[in-house]
Amino acid sequence: MHTVGELLREWRHRRRLSQLDLAIAADVSARHVSLVETGRSNPSADMVLRLADQLDVPLRDRNRLLLAAGFAPRYAERPLDDTALSAARNAVERVLRAHEPYPALAFDRRWDIVMTNGALEPFLAEVDPDLLRPPVNLLRLGLDPRGLARLVVNMADVRAVFRSRIRRQLAAAPDPGLAALYEELLEPGPDDPPSDSDVVIQMIVRHGGRELRLFSTITTFGTPQDITLDEVAIESYYPADAETAAYFER
Repeated sequence: MHTVGELLREWRHRRRLSQLDLAIAADVSARHVSLVETGRSNPSADMVLRLADQLDVPLRDRNRLLLAAGFAPRYAERPLDDTALSAARNAVERVLRAHEPYPALAFDRRWDIVMTNGALEPFLAEVDPDLLRPPVNLLRLGLDPRGLARLVVNMADVRAVFRSRIRRQLAAAPDPGLAALYEELLEPGPDDPPSDSDVVIQMIVRHGGRELRLFSTITTFGTPQDITLDEVAIESYYPADAETAAYFER
């Protein structure tokens, strides 16, 4: 089992910060950061969280840091339908409904869909029922030939975008489950286009005898104090041309 100092050092390296960089950001001495990382100083819970905040450590991993330092976890993880999260769940529902008639959905850190709006339903009608058994995974749904992949005209471009996003997510916060999905569904082949571009591309979907052009945006909670909310993202799809907008709005 790793010590809290070893874990903090791993996160610092992942963020490409020196001890001095972290010390300045956290308003502590570089010597103190060094002592914590080498195990010669036992940090308080507040110090662990102060360093974790500057390292942008996800809440799930902040709990692991606290446990490694000998403290109780600070952040709860409750299902989205828990009564304690009712306000947040209602907010997600409102965002999804407000985006209609355009598709939108919410998913968790492993890309399992937790909520959708009504505009997505006509597209799901053409998906193999096996892919719609809970938990419905957005990566499988989007990339499996039995799923939405059969509708996507520019599948190579869409795969490249997925690949780039998952790589960035894993670099920011490693997750074995998501890494396994990447290896299964997104390992690049010799003919795949490069996936290191941040340029927004359109997703071209063939549906209802038309080619619909869409782009998407991601929304997350700004200051979550619950692991579930920290890991929920809302993806909203927008029409990229007037013809697509008219198709959804009629």
